Amino acid sequence: MAKAEKSKEPQTSTKTADPFQKLEKVRVQAAEGGGIDRIEKQHQAGKKTARERIQFLLDPGTFVESGAFVTHDCPDFGMEKKKILGDGVVTGTGKIDGRLVHVFAQDFTVFGGSLSHAFAQKICRLMDQAMKVGSPVIGLNDSGGARIQEGVRSLGGYADIFLRNTLASGVVPQISAILGPCAGGAVYSPAITDFIFMAEKTSYMFITGPDVIKTVTHEKITMEELGGAETHSTKSGVAHRKFPDEISLIQNLRKLMQYLPSHNREKPPRGESKNPKNSLDDSIIPLASQKPYDMHSVIDGLIDADSFFEIQPDYAKNMLIGFGRVKGETVGIVANQPLHLAGCLDIQASVKAARFVRFCDCFNIPILTLVDVPGFLPGTVQEYEGIIRHGAKLLYAFAEATVPKVTLITRKAYGGAYDVMSSKHLRGDVNLAFPTAEIAVMGAEGAVSILYREDIKKDASQSAKLTAEYKERFANPYQATSSGFVDDVILPSEARKRLEISFANLQNKRDSNPPKKHGNIPL
Repeated sequence: MAKAEKSKEPQTSTKTADPFQKLEKVRVQAAEGGGIDRIEKQHQAGKKTARERIQFLLDPGTFVESGAFVTHDCPDFGMEKKKILGDGVVTGTGKIDGRLVHVFAQDFTVFGGSLSHAFAQKICRLMDQAMKVGSPVIGLNDSGGARIQEGVRSLGGYADIFLRNTLASGVVPQISAILGPCAGGAVYSPAITDFIFMAEKTSYMFITGPDVIKTVTHEKITMEELGGAETHSTKSGVAHRKFPDEISLIQNLRKLMQYLPSHNREKPPRGESKNPKNSLDDSIIPLASQKPYDMHSVIDGLIDADSFFEIQPDYAKNMLIGFGRVKGETVGIVANQPLHLAGCLDIQASVKAARFVRFCDCFNIPILTLVDVPGFLPGTVQEYEGIIRHGAKLLYAFAEATVPKVTLITRKAYGGAYDVMSSKHLRGDVNLAFPTAEIAVMGAEGAVSILYREDIKKDASQSAKLTAEYKERFANPYQATSSGFVDDVILPSEARKRLEISFANLQNKRDSNPPKKHGNIPL
C-alpha cells in the first residue's frame, strides 16, 4: 500500500504545472496592457490598441514579441506599486509580404503610452538588432510623451532612441506612423525617420501644445490646427502622407514597403512588370509654352500601370515625388508640376525633392527626373527665407547621388533650375528631351529685353521679331544636344521604351564620391 502511494506521489505534476500556469497568467496580463477599461476607452476614441495595430500591419501569424514582461524601475511618486507588464510599448519582429521587419507599438492604455527608461531600452534593443540583421524599423506612435515621474531618466531614454535613429539613417529604412499624440521631445524620433504617416482626426504632433502657446504668445489654437494630419501634410511638410483612418494608413504603409529594400546593401524588391496605364501621345505637351498641363499624365504614360506611390502629395505641389516601377523595377520619381506655380522651384519644393533624392540614393533606388521648370520662384519672401541655401540642397542632393539617374526634359529648363534638375553636369547618366524642350538661360522675352535693350529703346516694334528669332534659335533642345549636354531628342511615344533601355543598361552602374567623413550639405 505504501508502495502504491509512493508511486502516486509525483505530485510533482502539480508542482510542475504551476510554472506553466503562471506563464499563461503572465502572458494574459501582458496582452491586456492597461486593462479592459482602458482598451475600451481607446476604442471609443476611434483608435486601435498597440497589439491590434501590429496584427493589421504584419503578415498573419508572423509576430514574435520580445520584452513582454519588462517593467519600469521607478521608485518615486508611488510608481513602485504601479507596474504593468510591457511598460507601455510592444516590441518584436514579424514579416510584411514575407520580409522581416522590426516593429514597436506604443501602448496608450499603459500610463498614456508615456516613455520610461525601461520603455526606451526596449526600443533601443530592437533597433540595435535591426541594424545587425539589416531589417526596416517601423514605429507605431501613440504616446503622451516623457514619463514625468522618472525625470531625466525618461529624457535620457529619448536621447538614446534619437541616437539609434541617427545611426540607422541610411542603413535601414525607418518609418513612423503617428496614431495618437506625439508631443514635445517625442516628435524628434519620427522626424529623423524616413517617412511619417498620420491618421486624420486622431493623431497630432507638436513641440509645445496649445496651452503653452496661449500662455507665451497669446495665440488660441486647437491641437488639430496646431499639429494635426492636415496641418503637417499641407503646411509644415512634416508628414509625408495622411490617411482617413488607421486601417488605410497601415495598408498604405505595407504598400510603401513593397518599393523599399530591407537595408542599404541590397536593391529594392522587384514588382510585377506592367505596361503603362496609357501610352504617351506626341501631343501630350502643349506647344504653347505658357499653357499648363498635369505632369501626372506624363508619369502615367512612362511607368507601370498603377505603380505610382506619391510622397507628400499635398505639400509643395509644384514638385511631384514618389515611387513607381519601370518593367517591374523600382524607381524614384522627381518631377516639376506645371499646374502649380508653373513648376517653379521654391524653398518648399527644393527641400521636399532634396530629401527624397537623398533617400533614394541611400537605398539604391534609381532616379527618374522629369523637367519642366521656368526657374526659381522670384520675390523678396523667397530671398529673405533663404532660397539660395534651400535651392542648393536640391543641387547638392542630385550631385551627390551615385544611383542611376535618367532625366527627361519635357518642356522648359531655364537658368540655374536647368542645372539643378539632375542635369548632365551633375553626373546625370542619361539625359533626354522632347522636341518641345526649351533649354536656355531664360525665357525669350526676358532674354531679348536684355540682349537688345538699346535696339528696343529705339524701335519697340522690333521686340516681337527679335523674340521670335531668339525662340527659333535657343528655345529648343538642339543647342544642348550639340554640346553633349542632352544625349538625344525623342518623341513622347518613344519615351517609355527609352526609359526601359536606359535603366536596364544602368543596372550595374558603379560610382562613388571622394573619401570623406561626410559632406556639409547647406542645411
